Amino acid sequence: MDSLTQALLGASVQGALLGRWQGRKALLYGAALGTLPDLDVLIDYGDPVAEMTYHRGFSHSLLVLGVLSLALTWLIRRWRPHPGYSAGRLLATLALVLGTHVLLDAFTSYGTQLLWPLTTPPVAWSSLFIIDPLYSVPLLLAVLVGLFAGRRLVGASALALGVSTLYLGFSLAAQQVAERRVAAELARQGIRAETLFVAPTPFNTLLWRVVAVDGERYHEAVTGLFDRRPPQLQALPRGSTLAEALADSPQHARLHWFSGGVLRYDAIDGQLVVTDLRLGMTGFHPFRFVLAERHDGQWRLLPDSRRWPVERGGRAELAQLWQRLRQPDGDLPLAQWAAPLGQTGHPQTGGTNPSPGHDNAASVATRRGSD
Repeated sequence: MDSLTQALLGASVQGALLGRWQGRKALLYGAALGTLPDLDVLIDYGDPVAEMTYHRGFSHSLLVLGVLSLALTWLIRRWRPHPGYSAGRLLATLALVLGTHVLLDAFTSYGTQLLWPLTTPPVAWSSLFIIDPLYSVPLLLAVLVGLFAGRRLVGASALALGVSTLYLGFSLAAQQVAERRVAAELARQGIRAETLFVAPTPFNTLLWRVVAVDGERYHEAVTGLFDRRPPQLQALPRGSTLAEALADSPQHARLHWFSGGVLRYDAIDGQLVVTDLRLGMTGFHPFRFVLAERHDGQWRLLPDSRRWPVERGGRAELAQLWQRLRQPDGDLPLAQWAAPLGQTGHPQTGGTNPSPGHDNAASVATRRGSD
């Protein structure tokens, strides 16, 4: 999630558990600690694919954060003990502030390596957009209440955490509804998807985007909770035969592992461009990479990947999404939005890339920052 929401979550957790003794300082301590895992964005991994796939790695590991919680508890109890609460309560608070950060990240589409250093695939439950006001606003209100009415800090924080947690549950339920609708339509059309990816469209959990990988094609659909008709599937080219040229590419292997294979391949101006279809909105995907170039009729792997420029949607696309939400029987120009993916562009060499933190960050949001 975005850094502001993570700070609000950390402040609310610490306010609920230690606000009775720390007062307003609990909000400050919790907000600072709640953003700590995202400091891994300061590490330069040297390669764009590495920058993406190593983000949310060791710093988001429940194992690492558990050890860190123990170490911080020992240090605080040694140098600044508080007679009002026990070491156990302090440990629980620190562990929950850090742990809720990475668990919340796992609700987005980016991929969070909760069990690092194990090589299990990143966790991406994909039921929340990277910025979701309905999740963040209750936490913001609780922090404001705590700042201006300190006596209500603990109660307001606990209430906000309860509301936000219920909203997480709603997002998972809504995701299941969207997935079942699209799965039923795929079955009706006789399409057997290799992978089915479901994520919310920007800023809401009422309108969902579904990607069904089907060999050389992938099908996209947008379905809402209030839709009265079956989802309209849009078949799009995936270019999967181009992946054969990347059989020996460590960057492609890493990207395939990280994304679960929800990838698109395009040959553009003699360059092989790989797109992570999970993140962003149809046609507006913030993570695209050049992994090979064609020389003398043969694809040659690049020693280091390069970022490919992305099309950024704006108010017009957001307006169309909002209109689609208000009119359940409406359509979105998915094929039109996706068309530029295979068109001419010029790879970026650095300096203007979106931050890795925009895990499920649609380019339509045109926002840069950490998660």
